[in-house]
Amino acid sequence: MYVGFTSATGVLLQTFYIVGWSFQMNGKAQEIDRSKIPPLPLKKKSTKKKKMALEIGLSLGGLLVLSSISILAIVLFQRRKRKFELEEALESWEVQYGPSRFSYKDLFIATKGFKESELLGKGGFGQVYKGTLLDLGAQVAVKKIWHTSSQGMKEFVAEIATIGRLRHPNLVRLLGYCRRKGELFLVYDYMSNTSLDKFIFNSNPKSTLTWKQRVKIIIDVAKALAYLHEWCEVIIHRDIKASNVLLDAELNGKLGDFGLARFGNNNGTDAKTTHLAGTLGYIAPELARKGKATTATDTFAFGTFCLEVVCGRRPVELQGREEAVILVDYVWDCWYKEQLSEVVDPKLRDDYETEEMELVLKVGLLCSHVVSVLRPSMSQVLKFLLGKEPLPPDFNGVLKIRDDNWSQLGHASSSSYFSQIHYSGTLEPIIHSLMFSGR
Repeated sequence: MYVGFTSATGVLLQTFYIVGWSFQMNGKAQEIDRSKIPPLPLKKKSTKKKKMALEIGLSLGGLLVLSSISILAIVLFQRRKRKFELEEALESWEVQYGPSRFSYKDLFIATKGFKESELLGKGGFGQVYKGTLLDLGAQVAVKKIWHTSSQGMKEFVAEIATIGRLRHPNLVRLLGYCRRKGELFLVYDYMSNTSLDKFIFNSNPKSTLTWKQRVKIIIDVAKALAYLHEWCEVIIHRDIKASNVLLDAELNGKLGDFGLARFGNNNGTDAKTTHLAGTLGYIAPELARKGKATTATDTFAFGTFCLEVVCGRRPVELQGREEAVILVDYVWDCWYKEQLSEVVDPKLRDDYETEEMELVLKVGLLCSHVVSVLRPSMSQVLKFLLGKEPLPPDFNGVLKIRDDNWSQLGHASSSSYFSQIHYSGTLEPIIHSLMFSGR
């Protein structure tokens, strides 16, 4: 037989001492002689001090933990507050200008995690991926752009958001964007035939565009630029070239890539930008000198673009090790020698209308004139190409002016001055003045 003791105090800690014990199986237990009971053991002073130190330590530790949690909560709250304020500021741009905002998750799924196989191309501003939005079942092009500056991000979003308001059949439509940390994703309509340069510079005869298709695309781009330049707010594209003209399934030309686009003032001048931007061969002489983009510098680039499409040649080509052939100069020389037919893309195999070919080339030369004020406005260019207006009567005299320091014209805008000389019917007094001044 076994006997023992048990005690329960819950979560509390207590110490019990058994100093006496009387036990009898049957009958009355023997009385305990209390005089013989030993004294209770005394607690050591060090134990009491340890207990006090432990209590103090636990208290201080608890306060430290609570303080840390409080500080962390305040920091997180302030960060969330700043993030919320930033997002609210950006949302105001969205509300004002209207592009949709996509979630990163949707774009990640649409592009299969931005997989290399979905990559359509790379540019100076980022990479472009093909994607399919599952909820809409629509194919899109997603441009991934990296920004290190939050201020730069806000300005870029504001710029793109404004362009998102543009609605024209010959502009690539901006569907929306997504922001994630330092990255910006722009979502555009997907163009199944990619960019025009893939056709112009493709050696495969099956991929060659016909003459009618080329003229149609040139007119499409002219319509887009006329809209940008003469909309309620002037927009200067600053990067017109074949690789920025995209083609849909029906080979309709659509101007895209507004990464360099800027707003112009009433005179068609970008008052902010002073650094040179654009692509070699498309940059107007005055833009290279002053770094100021205008609607006239866009017109110059369009002129080069026209020649590029008709000739099937790049704006600048290296011939040999050192010599570079400038397309504008090459076509001008052939025009001057009355040998325009020699510049036409040989892949066309003479399958074009001679008069229409000469018209497009002459319009291209006029648009890429070294004297900015002698370039027509894009609305006038469109009328020339559509046959609604003839070229200026003194066209030959205009093209023979090769000095870009034509001080007599002052600072008149290209569209107003060109309209004046076009409708006046003659340029003889002006040309005579240039000859007299030794230019």
